[in-house]
Parts: sequence; structure tokens; C-alpha cells
Amino acid sequence: MTTTTLAVLVPLLPFLGAAAGLLLGRTVPGLVRPLAVLPTLASLVLTVLVAARQGGGRALDAATELTPTGSVPVELALHIDGFAALVAVLVGTVATCVQLYSTGYLRDDPRYPSYAALVSLFTSAMFLVVYSGDLIVLLVGWEVMGICSYFLVGHYWETPQARAASLKAFLVTKLGDVPFLIGLFALATDAGSFRITHVLGAVASGGLHHPTVVALLLLAGVAGKSAQFPLHTWLPDAMAGPTPVSALIHAATMVAAGVYFIARLLPVFQASSAAMVVLAVMAAVTMAGSALAALAQDDIKRVLAYSTIGQLGYMTGALAVGDRGAAVFHLLSHGAFKALLFLAGGVIIHAAGTNSLAAMSRMRDLRDRVPDAFWTMTVALLALAAIPPFSGFFSKESVLGAAEHVATGHTEHAPGAAGWIVLVTGLVTALLTAAYATRLWLLAFRGHGVKAPDHGKQPLVMNAVLWVLAAPSIAFGLTYRVLPDWFDGRSLTPTLTTSVLGTGLALVGALVTYGAWRHTTALADRVPLGAVAAHPEADAGLVEAEAIASHVPAYGDIAYAPDPADPGRLLLGPLHRHAAAGFHLDAVYDWLFVRPVRAGASLVQFLDREVVETYVRGAGAVPRLLGAAVRRAQTGNVQTYVSALLAGTVVLAVAALLVATGA
Repeated sequence: MTTTTLAVLVPLLPFLGAAAGLLLGRTVPGLVRPLAVLPTLASLVLTVLVAARQGGGRALDAATELTPTGSVPVELALHIDGFAALVAVLVGTVATCVQLYSTGYLRDDPRYPSYAALVSLFTSAMFLVVYSGDLIVLLVGWEVMGICSYFLVGHYWETPQARAASLKAFLVTKLGDVPFLIGLFALATDAGSFRITHVLGAVASGGLHHPTVVALLLLAGVAGKSAQFPLHTWLPDAMAGPTPVSALIHAATMVAAGVYFIARLLPVFQASSAAMVVLAVMAAVTMAGSALAALAQDDIKRVLAYSTIGQLGYMTGALAVGDRGAAVFHLLSHGAFKALLFLAGGVIIHAAGTNSLAAMSRMRDLRDRVPDAFWTMTVALLALAAIPPFSGFFSKESVLGAAEHVATGHTEHAPGAAGWIVLVTGLVTALLTAAYATRLWLLAFRGHGVKAPDHGKQPLVMNAVLWVLAAPSIAFGLTYRVLPDWFDGRSLTPTLTTSVLGTGLALVGALVTYGAWRHTTALADRVPLGAVAAHPEADAGLVEAEAIASHVPAYGDIAYAPDPADPGRLLLGPLHRHAAAGFHLDAVYDWLFVRPVRAGASLVQFLDREVVETYVRGAGAVPRLLGAAVRRAQTGNVQTYVSALLAGTVVLAVAALLVATGA
């Protein structure tokens, strides 16, 4: 079987599994799990075979035109280089782990058949994005992921949070997709083709007439899909969906698509220095802001959500300094440990009956209830904090090293200003990342107070998946020696300066957070512990509700329990309240966009009702009055008609006489 055939089967198998699952899931329940797991697993095997055959060598290109479009052709095209081959393996690995994990996590969910089918469709769409060699075909996968995220985030549609989150995710990403679509058409118009290879050829020959405009339009779509400032606000709210969905979205699909798209078309962005600086600023604001917000969150999943936003900021930062190898290296590394963080978090939520770190900090033996989740999450948090020799250290250092090279003028792949912006912000974010990772670990596993609730053992498959993902979280970083052969050939070896600075700042962040935790814990020992009541259905995985003391009020849309032992409060001080609310960006957008749109809608409604409808009613009233007058004249009395005829004759005669006299 040719490599092209294998590549075509990769997105096709999950798609067929999704279609079969939707058609047969409820009528033949015994087929649900095999249809969920086996097609995705088969696609994973095929991606490994494709990667082995591609081997980091010359890109595989194949295309066929189904029907002429009359102008710029649209083709079913494949373009598989080293980047595509390895990203596809990541997608297949995480998707297979999520499907296996979900068989245990959602074992009692009545809507599991539709859930599993949507996850398969989601996976198929991401495979299409990764392997596609045509921008329009890529756009199809891009948009299918958007609709899948809407349904999966809203899986628990009984809760208002899930309904609102799914709608918000859909609308915010569509807000970026509109200029993204315009940018694609503008790009294809200049290049004369939607084929990625032809577009890159046009850029190399100087055929792109408006590179800054095109790049900025495309960046809008990337910001929405990859949750970058200012279109990142949908991702924390998307935590209302099931935890395995969060793992899939954050690790291998949806948010990874935007980063991968820029990596594919990086020369388009490099054609505009202004676009590269804008990309660097977007990455910097995203990194620092999300890290501060993560340090203030109480919901364990929202901490991880803001963490994803920040790590995606590192990837876009690497792209802003022109090193797509470093960006995709961190994408691969992050995919493994972030999937592990979410799936281990799901086990912890299942055991604790709550998402709340404040509640977990009042459970003294939670780590003993979930030893597998404890050890694997510890590994993942060390990778997230970029502590050597875990994978996150090598991939994050490749980003910082690339930024240093640009900032110090050792390479001209990007403006020097972009290098300094990414380097300085990346180092600050390294400190903050270690701080919130340490805080999460301390609050979740070093709690004190009441005994953790016993909700029984988790299914074996859930714990097995954690250990599968722990392996790359530990060792994948060591591939930095061989990955350049798969990418652009640039070295990914950590540089001494950024390694020392990054690791040193990470250790400082961890130690300062630990010291703050010790201080706040000593103070908390003097405060009586409130009652913690878990949601009655949380242990079944059906609802992931926060467990809080009954006397604690809600904070915004999220139940919020102030924890006197929370080091984040001490470290952030007055900034904590704002960081916990995501720096009030939702409120700002409400004032800037939502309220004006609603006011405009109210004005249109008023004009329609009071002005337009008045004219409509008036247009109907005048003929009605005329009709009534004519109807009154038609009495049916012959004498009346004769009298009117004589009266008319007299009037006409008098008028004629007056005219004659006047003449």
C-alpha cells in the first residue's frame, strides 16, 4: 500500500467510525466502544507508518482536482513533511488515549455514543488539517473542529454553564474565522492557487502584494482558534465540558491548529516585519497574562486552561522569531504533558468529587486515594514548569534560545524587537509557570483537615492511560538531537544562557510559592475549617461541580471558596481579584461589543415596531376607509341611484352653463 493511500486512510477511518457511531450507537450499544477506539487506534498506527516512510526527508505531495472552479482551483491535496508527520502522530496518540480514557470516565453517561462519535469526528478533522496541502480543504477541517467543539463543550447541556460556554466558544472562534477566510482568499488571489506549495513559491518569488494585510487577517483566525489574546476568553469557560474533551482540545486538536497553520505558512508572515512584531506582542501578552490568571484560579481545570493559553503563547513566540522547529517541538512536548495533566486532573476530580482546589486543600489524604494520578501529575507539572530533564525543559528552552538568537542579532529570520519581546516575557512567564504549577500541586496533594471522600477506585483503563502519557512527558525532550532532521535543520539544543536563566527563574518561582504556602498554611491552622459538600453526582463523572462551604457566596459565574492557605492570594496581593476574573476582559467585551449590539438591536426593534409598522398599518388603513365609503354609497336602493343620477345631471348642467357664461 502506497504512503499516499495510508495518508488518505488516516482521516477517513475516524470519520467512518463517527458516522457508524452516530447511526448505530443507540441501536447496537455493544458497538459503541469498539467504534470509538478501534478506528482512532488504526489511524494512530497508520500515522506511525506514514512518519516512518516519510522519515523527515522530502515532503510527500499528491493532488487531484475533482471539479473545475472556473478561477483559482481547489484540489484534494496532501502535503506531508516532517512537521505534518510528527504532529499527526501526536494527534493520533492523544485521541486514542482520550477515547480509551473516556470508556471509563463516561461509562455511565447516557449520551456516551454521541460523545464518542463527535470525538472521532473531531480527530478526523484535525488529521485533515495536518495532512492537507490545499487551504480550502484545510479550512473544511478547521470549521468541522469548530462545530465539534460546540457540541462537546456543551455535552452537559443541562447546566447553564455548559450551554453558555459552548455558545461562547463557537461565536468567539467564528469572530476570528471571518477575517481568516478573507485572508485566505486574498492569499490565494495573489498566489493564483490554494495549494500550500504554490503559495509558498509565490511568497519566495515576491508575488505576495499585500503581505501585512494578509498576515494580520490570518492572525485573527489563529488568535481565535489557538486562544491567543485578545480572543482567548472562550477557552477557560470551555472547561464546562467533560475533562477528556478538555484534554483533546488543549493537547492535540483545535488550539494546536492555529499554531500549526502559522508553522505551515511561516514565510507568509515573515514577508511582513510588522506582522512578526504583532505576533510577538500577541504572544507576550498572552504568556504573561494567562500565567497571572492561572495563579489565581480555584478550579483545577481553569488553572490548566490558562496554562494552555500561556504555553501556546510560547509556541506563537517561537514563530514570531522565525523558528517553526522550536514551535512545533514545544507543540509536541506540550501535547503529551498537557493531555496527562487534564486526564490526571479528571481522576482527581472523580476522587475528590469537586473541581475546587480550595476544597482539595482541605482533604488531607487525597494523594493516597489516587496514587497513579499523584505521580503522573507530578511528572506532568515538572514538565510544565520546565524542570530538567523533563520534556518541557528542552522544548521551552528551544523557544527561549531561538528568541535569544534573534534578540542578539545572530539570525535575521525576524526583527530584533520581536526577539527581545519574546525572550523577556518568556523568562518572566517561566517564573510564573513554575509558581502556579507548584501552587496546584501543593493545594491538590498537600491538603490538611478533613478526610478525603472515598468514591471507590477509578477504572483501570483511566490509570493505564496516565502512565502511557507519562513516558513522553519524561523522555520526549531528549529527541532534540534528532528532531532537526525532521524540521528545518536548525539546532534545538538548549543554550547555556537561557537554560540557566529559565531554570533558575523556575526554581525561584517554585521556592517562593512553597514559602508562601508554608506561611499561609500556618495562618490557616488558626482558622476553623468549614464544611465541604461535594456534588452528589460528581463521583459518577456526570457533573464536575465545585464543592464549597455552604456559607460561601458565588464569585462571578463560578462558585468560589476563599482558601486561607492559598499562596496565590499572598503572591498576587491586590492583583489576585482581577487575575481570578481574567482581568475582566469579558466585562470589557460586554461593554465594547455586547451592549452596543444589544442597544442597536433594541433600536432596530423600536424602528420596526413604531415606524415601519406604522406605515404598514397606515397603508392598509387608507384603502380600508375608502372601501368603507364606497360600500356606504352602494345601498341597493333604485330610487337613491336615480336621485343621485338626476343630482349629478343638474350639477353637470349648472357647471356647463357657468362655463358657457364665462366664455
